[in-house]
Amino acid sequence: MAIGENIKRMRNLKGMTQKEFGIAVGFPNGSADVRIAQYENGTRTPKEDMINTMARLFDISPLALTTPDIDTHYGLMHTFFTLEDVYGLKVGEIDGELCLTLDRSKGMTYISMLDMFNAWRREAQKLKNEEITKDEYDNWRYNYPRVEAERTKQKLDEIREERKKDL
Repeated sequence: MAIGENIKRMRNLKGMTQKEFGIAVGFPNGSADVRIAQYENGTRTPKEDMINTMARLFDISPLALTTPDIDTHYGLMHTFFTLEDVYGLKVGEIDGELCLTLDRSKGMTYISMLDMFNAWRREAQKLKNEEITKDEYDNWRYNYPRVEAERTKQKLDEIREERKKDL
């Protein structure tokens, strides 16, 4: 998620308008909303000191605003927190083991994410069962969702061919 989207999400969580937030971070009254809009739509990127100022106003870590950084444990945690906010990913426990779950109240986002996670689980299970090689698994992951789309198209083509035969 781009920094502008994170800024907008956090600003909305705080219930602030672009103008209110712009003034709070130190922009002049006449241009405060324009500057925040530029950050949010990606035409400008805030410098580190502005990111730090925004984070202090939101009472959050600067890592929660910046593009996900999975190269550090803290950056990865903030990526998970963003996934919680945007997609309803939740941390839970099943049989004493930590697990990640999806929030059913997210509606279509839940259904879409459930489908994607199930596809991932199926491929991981194939790897575990030695039905596919690690290279095939990696090909699936690194080309997702193209491989899934190709498989769906192939299944639909097979159904069409069967229907033609039945006619």
